[in-house]
Amino acid sequence: MMLAVFLLLLFLTAKSGQCSDVVQAQDSCSYQDVLNYLNLSSSNELYFMTRPVRNYKQPTFVYLEVLLYAILDVVEKDQRFIPYVWTVMRWNNDYISWDPNNFCGIDNVSLPTESLWKPDLTIIEMTEKDKAPPSPYLTINNNGDVEVQNDQVLVSTCRMHTFNFPFDIQNCDLTFKSVIHTAKELRLQPLDNSSEATEWSRGLMRTQYEWLFMNMTVTANNATDPLGQDTIVYTITMRRRSVLYIVNFLVPVLFFLCLDLASFLISDRGGEKLSFKVTVLLAITVLQLILNEILPASSDRVPLIAVYCIGVFALMLLSLLETILVMYLMEQDSASESSEADKDSSDEGKVNFHSCHIDLHRWCACGCDASAAQTPCEPAPEAREGDGAKLVEDFHSLEKLSDELRKVEKTLTLLINSRKDEEKPGYWTHVAIRINKVFFIVYITIIGMFLVVMFLKWSNAQE
Repeated sequence: MMLAVFLLLLFLTAKSGQCSDVVQAQDSCSYQDVLNYLNLSSSNELYFMTRPVRNYKQPTFVYLEVLLYAILDVVEKDQRFIPYVWTVMRWNNDYISWDPNNFCGIDNVSLPTESLWKPDLTIIEMTEKDKAPPSPYLTINNNGDVEVQNDQVLVSTCRMHTFNFPFDIQNCDLTFKSVIHTAKELRLQPLDNSSEATEWSRGLMRTQYEWLFMNMTVTANNATDPLGQDTIVYTITMRRRSVLYIVNFLVPVLFFLCLDLASFLISDRGGEKLSFKVTVLLAITVLQLILNEILPASSDRVPLIAVYCIGVFALMLLSLLETILVMYLMEQDSASESSEADKDSSDEGKVNFHSCHIDLHRWCACGCDASAAQTPCEPAPEAREGDGAKLVEDFHSLEKLSDELRKVEKTLTLLINSRKDEEKPGYWTHVAIRINKVFFIVYITIIGMFLVVMFLKWSNAQE
């Protein structure tokens, strides 16, 4: 009997214990219960004041992941690179752990970022404070792993190599390191390798501005000296989209060069050719000013596009100087011809004056004879008949004179035309024509060689 009572009491005690466990389990199904169990509160300085390790000789391993969301801007003039990245940091807190079975299977909790200690990671190349709002929460799991995810708009410095502009490839680094902790206290490790980071970034890419993302290289530099610092370098490689610069810059410069070649068809005797060449040269100058606003002044080597513009400018300037020389030589012959024409016109004026004097003398003689033949009274019939015969004779003589003048006019016209046909360019004009022909051939040859060299340079830059 006593044994039966003892067994009954034992059964009832076990039953009450199971009920209390069920009640306790039902009461521990909230995140607050986990926080109460861990004693996490803003007043507990154990969690956020110091590095969360039980032994200070033990380093904290921080695992870092960086993904590229967008390339917002690349400013060559200021040597700035502005990417939009997503960063993930993970580390272990020795003071955080719990059994999920005691809390209805809860294995992770979100907390405000100010509640726990975080690694003091910074980016060496960053020149301005992050403009994106930081993430307000972090996540912890039952094993004590802490994870912080954050998106950042980074304004960083990047050394631009613009020698092959606009066919250049730029490599910009993002170097993560601790501010004060050495390798003895904090070790950095990347979560992904280069191929994984590249694939994830290509899948998440939103915008690339005028650049084409190529790859991301992850390099972990572990310090060998305990007093040194670990760094993780993310190198973003991107290629410029050059189509816009080809259409808006390189092709117009080539068109201006073609216009300069076409100007050789314009006559050298007027000023139209000279003014046309000067106008085209000024257009190249305007494009050079635009280029100066794009390229950085700190470049060690002269960019190929600057060499291209300077070369075209020098060729067109040489063409302009050749035009001035040719016009000057032709002007020498024009000056000598004008002096000879002045002499001929003065001699011709003297001849014309002499002939006019003779014609006037003849006209006066005829007029005097005609006036002497008139009388105030009516002449006799015999006199009238004599005067009529004389007038008829004079009329025939005038007709003969007019015929002779027409013959002389025709003869002079033929002489003038023959003189024009037989007229040949002067010595300096011959020299100018030869210079123009030789220069045109040499000019085309130099332009062809120059363009081929520039094309090969840019082709090698793209490989």
